[in-house]
Amino acid sequence: MHDLTGFQRDLLYVINGFDQPSGQSIKDELQATYQTEINHGRLYPNLDTVVNKELVEKGELDRRTNYYAITETGEQAIYERREWEDQYIDL
Repeated sequence: MHDLTGFQRDLLYVINGFDQPSGQSIKDELQATYQTEINHGRLYPNLDTVVNKELVEKGELDRRTNYYAITETGEQAIYERREWEDQYIDL
């Protein structure tokens, strides 16, 4: 997970928080969080990266819409990242 960009890590968190979101749902959530436009040229290549790293699986909802789901490897990567982050936060 340390080799991912911040945007790619955010993709994992968003995908993990939803039940098989579409690319458009992911885009909408990130736009609301970032408060800026996320274009397709940024979103889909980064989704492909996390799919290729087997952190996320991609499936087909219908002919025009894909879904994304976190894998066990992706869940483990999130957990390990949170553990790493937590060591630097004193709550």
